[in-house]
Amino acid sequence: MASRIGVYICHCGINIAATVDSEDVARYAARLPHVTVARDYMYMCSDPGQEMIKQDIRDYDLTGVVVASCSPRMHEVTFRAVAQEEGVNPYQFEMANIREQCSWVHADRTIATQKAKELVAGVVAKAVLLEPLEEREVDVTPAALVIGGGIAGLEAALDIADAGYQVYLVERQPSLGGRMAQLNKTPRMEDAGALVLGEASRALEHPQVTVLAYSEVTNVEGYVGNFQVTVRRQPRYVDPARCTACGQCAEACVLAGQVPDEFQAGLGRRAAIYRPFPRALPATYTVDPAHCRLLVAGVCESHTGDDGPPCAAACPERAVDFGQQAEEVTLDVGTIIVATGYDPFNAQRKPEFGYGRYPGVVTALEFERLAAPDGPTGGRIVIPGTDREPQHVAFIHCVGSRDKQLGNEYCSRVCCMYTAKQATVLRDLLPDARATVFYMDVRTFTKGGEEFYDQARARGVRYRRGNPSEIYKRGDRLVLRVEDTLLRQTVEVEADMVVLAVGLEPSAAGDPAAHLLKLARTGDGFLAEAHPKMRPVDTTSAGVFLAGTCQGPKDIPDTVAQAKAAASSALIPLSRGKARIEAIVSAIDPELCAGCGLCEASCAYNALSLHPWRGVMTINPVLCKGCGACAVACPSKAITLGHFTQKQTLAMLDAMLA
Repeated sequence: MASRIGVYICHCGINIAATVDSEDVARYAARLPHVTVARDYMYMCSDPGQEMIKQDIRDYDLTGVVVASCSPRMHEVTFRAVAQEEGVNPYQFEMANIREQCSWVHADRTIATQKAKELVAGVVAKAVLLEPLEEREVDVTPAALVIGGGIAGLEAALDIADAGYQVYLVERQPSLGGRMAQLNKTPRMEDAGALVLGEASRALEHPQVTVLAYSEVTNVEGYVGNFQVTVRRQPRYVDPARCTACGQCAEACVLAGQVPDEFQAGLGRRAAIYRPFPRALPATYTVDPAHCRLLVAGVCESHTGDDGPPCAAACPERAVDFGQQAEEVTLDVGTIIVATGYDPFNAQRKPEFGYGRYPGVVTALEFERLAAPDGPTGGRIVIPGTDREPQHVAFIHCVGSRDKQLGNEYCSRVCCMYTAKQATVLRDLLPDARATVFYMDVRTFTKGGEEFYDQARARGVRYRRGNPSEIYKRGDRLVLRVEDTLLRQTVEVEADMVVLAVGLEPSAAGDPAAHLLKLARTGDGFLAEAHPKMRPVDTTSAGVFLAGTCQGPKDIPDTVAQAKAAASSALIPLSRGKARIEAIVSAIDPELCAGCGLCEASCAYNALSLHPWRGVMTINPVLCKGCGACAVACPSKAITLGHFTQKQTLAMLDAMLA
């Protein structure tokens, strides 16, 4: 049967038509071989535009459809559905991108129009050779894995569990809550720790949630609907079933008060056996293997009796058990949500600010702990290393954000609001202290943020537009050398304490998960979503979704919103019980395959393997993502990628270069 192609040129309002003569392109397309009908329309993706295609398929008995408009990432799925509704195989639809590749990159209308014609000619030539492909479905294991136990992971896990599905929540730290548990207040002046720990308590008590704290994902195999995940559970050397969190073991530890406390941002000290913070959940103690002398050196100085080391001897429940070993568990899940969070910017990368040299220079997270009632000072804001309350505190915006020299050109989005909050907290706790904020711009993203910023200024917080260049000591005081960008002069400001509003960076803890799940990263290092507008929580790995700050900087409300969106997306295959598998996959001609294995080495998805006795490569179509790397690597040309065959590609080139 001869091919009968319909071609449709979109104006996209003025996005395309302002630079490309869409009507002229439609007239050109009508003269191309195998084109039965060619039209132009203002918005092809609109309901009338879609109905136009449907009517032409019925009237002209079209076998293929070509739409020249925006990026396929925007509306390829839309137009495939249109073709399928009228009985045309969705993979006999092809799209030409004349917006991003023509109108948006060319100022000359003649050049842009000519390029659009060439692109349309190439796509039509390919459409003539397209073959119908069939999508497949696989059964879905009715369970989900959530990697990360911060507020994003907790909210996603609880939403899926509330829908009635089993959830495995994996957290690498001994307790749940993530970074939010370290915060003193939210910008609404709520107890941040209480909010996140309330959700942690609900997760621990939920019958559909299995919490695997102090654990890490070490391997992921399988595909959407059928993932096999290996989780390594680290030994706590404490039996959680027996531990009552009485704290007697920590009091007896020979290193009590000597180990830097991560939860207190290094401002406090703890023992080698510890509970991360008083309200930590699960409510159990954990032995720190990096500092415990029995685990590091094989002997504890005070270990002289038969009752074991002091911590074990002090435990009234005999919960301390140094015989524990790491164990691995295998989980079968249908979908995965990654919520591995962020890391605060390391302020030592800005040595001009003296962080690490001057005790009075602290990060915003350290200030949070100083102001917290459960912090190292019991909520007293004092200059670290002293008992002296500051009389003047300076805050510096954008430390580690919007900085081209560091490579962090993005805005971290939360710094302006938490600085206003911290300055307000300072005014509450030390009413006589002055607060000066040095800023480049004030960006109050969150709902009610502008009003809160105004309230902070009304409370006496002074905002000064300036770019600090260095901090040095003058006697007992810190001196900030600042370029005042409004006065256009350099000034020096003395302060007792300087708070660096550090930005958010991709979490190093997310690297192993990203590698195992084959997740891409954006230019700023955060995990990449499938599409920033249409698929903001999806990834290019089917069945894997993103939640929270692993995808990019965001505040708590946006984090929770994205977590709920990720849970909703993850629930779709779980509730359907089936998952669609991409039809565009590679195929191997066993007559041409030499079994060299080059294709297997090039495959990022482990979809290829050598047949055990035939000596030729085989492809698992469920694992194959249609990237085409294997087809390029094959020296025998034994691999063909559906929808992108060599014959189709050459036809496109011939048409465009004719």
